[in-house]
Amino acid sequence: MRLIGKNGPGAKSAATTEADTEGWAESSENHPGALPAQRTGGLIERRPAGGYGPDSLVHVSAGQFAAAVGPYAATTEDEDGGEGHDRAGFDSASFETALAAREQAALETRHRQAADDGDPDAASRLGTLLLRRGDLEDAEPYLRAAAAAGLRAAANNLGVLLHQQGHRSEAAQWWRQAAVAGSAPAAHALGLHLRDQGEEEAAEYWLHFAADHGHPLGAYALGDLMEHRRDVRAERWFKVSADAGHREAAYRLARMREAAGDKGTAETWYRTAAARGHARAALRLGVLLEERSRADHALLDEAARWYRQSAQNGEPRAACALGFLLRDSGDLTAAAEWWQEAAEAGDGNAANALGALHASRGRAAEAERWYRSALDAGDQNGAFNLGLLCAGAGRDQQAEQWYRRAAYAGHREACNALAVVLLQRGDESGAEPWFSKAAEAGSVDGAFNLGVLYAGRGDQRQAQEWYARAAAEGHGEAALQLAVVQEQRGNLAGALERYRQAAAGGSAEGAFRLASVLDRRGDADAEAEHWYAAAADAGHRRAQVRMGVRAAERGALEIAESWYRRAAAAGSRSAAFNLGLLLARQDCEAEAMLWYTRAADAGHGRAALRLALLALRRGEPVQAENWCRRAADHGPAEVAERAGRLLGALHAELSA
Repeated sequence: MRLIGKNGPGAKSAATTEADTEGWAESSENHPGALPAQRTGGLIERRPAGGYGPDSLVHVSAGQFAAAVGPYAATTEDEDGGEGHDRAGFDSASFETALAAREQAALETRHRQAADDGDPDAASRLGTLLLRRGDLEDAEPYLRAAAAAGLRAAANNLGVLLHQQGHRSEAAQWWRQAAVAGSAPAAHALGLHLRDQGEEEAAEYWLHFAADHGHPLGAYALGDLMEHRRDVRAERWFKVSADAGHREAAYRLARMREAAGDKGTAETWYRTAAARGHARAALRLGVLLEERSRADHALLDEAARWYRQSAQNGEPRAACALGFLLRDSGDLTAAAEWWQEAAEAGDGNAANALGALHASRGRAAEAERWYRSALDAGDQNGAFNLGLLCAGAGRDQQAEQWYRRAAYAGHREACNALAVVLLQRGDESGAEPWFSKAAEAGSVDGAFNLGVLYAGRGDQRQAQEWYARAAAEGHGEAALQLAVVQEQRGNLAGALERYRQAAAGGSAEGAFRLASVLDRRGDADAEAEHWYAAAADAGHRRAQVRMGVRAAERGALEIAESWYRRAAAAGSRSAAFNLGLLLARQDCEAEAMLWYTRAADAGHGRAALRLALLALRRGEPVQAENWCRRAADHGPAEVAERAGRLLGALHAELSA
């Protein structure tokens, strides 16, 4: 629905013939159901692209101009020859504005005189001018007179006026008259009116007419109507409108291409819409660029720029996304500022991020405030995070209440957490349905825990099914359970596959067992070393011992000592014993004794036997006897046998 400045069939000369190839504003594109913006009149000189339309004109009557400006005043020259201020105090820009206003007022006067003398073309132009200015009562009689004389521009603009007054049925009648006469803007307005009345077939006809006659808003509305019907032709009309500069059409086209899996074309159209100031397009463009940044890190800077533009245009989700990007780059201060801006605008995800940030800094009260803010915004993660916060503070009853609230709202991880609480309390029957709900909703931990529950009951078939579901989603510990079963069944190939899956899913035990199988097989030493190292770096003590043994075998004693010390400090008795052996070979007998003792106290039989032998060398038979007894109690068969023989010899010597 736009105003048309030039008139149609009723004009008296070629100079007054209506031109339908005029530009269109975009004010209605973000509100698909709204009528489009008014057209500007054809009597005002066109400006270059942008800055054209009712808001760019100054509407001042001749009387107002005379009162404000008065007669022209001469201007003075500056020393450099430029124009200075006039004596009335107006600069040159003010003068140009006042001059344009005076010309506008004079134009209105001429149109009014001609219209009052019965000129329908002048009546149409005057009605258009008054309508743009908002003088509906004054504009209506002139537009009616011109429309009655057969001017289609006047008929269209009269429809605009009547629609603004709430007379929609009569507006549609005048739009129909103008559309039948060939007006594309009127056809567009009529199509929107019919669509709103539920007459979709008739609406499609007129929108198609407008689109075929080069009306971008008509093409957009036609695409919108077709997409609502799931008609594949919608994409074609969105493209027509987007090619003509309609940013919402470009955004909608991009969404359609993204949904079809064509992210390259989607990115192009998001970029087009974002360059025209579309906030949601800038957000989606940032998301696509961030996804591609995994392969090209330089794209993160561009993603951040689009997020920033979208956020500055009022999109809270972009401010939130920018916050996460800044957090990942290490700028927590800036991240918190963007999260706060997004959270205060109602973004629950940003409120949760702020809460997590405060929780990590030990500010429980602030964290709780933001989690509650997220919950108020409708984000059930807020309730789940409140549960985690309460659980961490030992407020178990409150934690359960928050978990339960989030779980009943469908939060899958809250379902799992609630089930864990119930299981720890001994309520297995109460926990099972929540584990099931979590697993069915896609919680990987829920599926794994359900497997554990069935395994504890001896139902291996059900357990394996849930482990398999969790493993398929990358759960390392679930893959480990499947691998152990395969190895027990003698299916080494299947076990290796599952151990690899477990290791890739972050299971240190899975990485260690994978390395052990490869080590035993003997044909993949480099790969075995890799997985031993991965497990050792993750804190797996047996893997650390194995790394120490392998380093010692290569003669890399410093590396071996480092691994042994890490494992021994973490409580590995084997590492403590091996460290003692290594130190003893380096003539560090005193420290070696300390590590032997630690290993023996932890139940290491060989360490106890070595301490017994060292005690005998020092002439301490009682100490030696004590260590022998411990070696016999804790050592493997070979060590126990040697300790028994030594103990017998000691008894014989002590009783002699």
